[in-house]
Amino acid sequence: MREVPTIDEPVPVLHLSEEETAELSREVRALAAERDAVILAHNYQVPEVQAVADFVGDSLALSRQAAAARADVIAFCGVHFMAETASVLSPDKTVLIPDLEAGCSLSDSVTANELRNWKSRHPGAVVVMYVNTSAEVKAETDYCCTSSNAVQVVEHVYREHGPDTEILFGPDVWLGSYVERVTGRRMHVWPGECHVHAGITAADVVRARTAHPDAELLIHPECASLDAVVESAGGGEPVSHGIHVLSTGGMLNRVREHPDREYVVATETGMLDPLTRAAPRARLVAANERAVCKYMKMITLPKLRDSLREGRFEVRVPPAVAERARTPIERMVEIG
Repeated sequence: MREVPTIDEPVPVLHLSEEETAELSREVRALAAERDAVILAHNYQVPEVQAVADFVGDSLALSRQAAAARADVIAFCGVHFMAETASVLSPDKTVLIPDLEAGCSLSDSVTANELRNWKSRHPGAVVVMYVNTSAEVKAETDYCCTSSNAVQVVEHVYREHGPDTEILFGPDVWLGSYVERVTGRRMHVWPGECHVHAGITAADVVRARTAHPDAELLIHPECASLDAVVESAGGGEPVSHGIHVLSTGGMLNRVREHPDREYVVATETGMLDPLTRAAPRARLVAANERAVCKYMKMITLPKLRDSLREGRFEVRVPPAVAERARTPIERMVEIG
């Protein structure tokens, strides 16, 4: 049985003094220059890791950066499937992840064997898999997508393959439900979920919005509460009720465009740091302060320093798997 942690599970935090942080940051940047390494960090990483990164972004943006990387080494501060994606897109690069245990409950919710069995029951169906999957799963996939372009990818499939195309979508059941709502078409959706976003309940969102009635709601489409929140708004377009269903990259764009507003943020709490940097005057409230991903917090400055200094831990996807996985990833990046 796979481990599915909950958001109530304590997340260990490495407390560094300002002096320690400054010294480690200097070491990391010096090692990156010495090793010809680019440091990529996800929006959910701890603030001090984001601060030393060359680029911080969501899954789609990081995939694009990995594909365009000119450095010899990619130090990926995220979770394992992200480093695998970088390896697939840049097979000539050395891809490092500072902690091999940085996994993903959503990625673990579907295996390649499970996907093959699902496909066998739906011959001829087009497979659209979230980028939050292993390279082996991607190798069984026709199109990858991220939370920022899932709707566009599915609409592209209908345009290219016909409006009655049968689609197998996974592994996130809540993202799949959101795509169905927007496109008005039913798909076969895998019953997986991110333990953090699944733990942000409708009650959490209602409580935060009641306490902050003038705040806009920025909600990630992986949230299990999304359907209930939209329905409770009284129908119509969610935006008309101050509800914005956005990827982390979309959240950043929203606060940059409206930097003086108040926002309830329904996603992993690490997102509050890049949002604050993007709009220092914005008033930000976490929908659930316990929504912390232990996997995203595993990478620390000391681990990043050691990874660059010692070349650990390298992530390399077997060539046969990488060749098959590359096509759906490149389709995702091309669709945008």
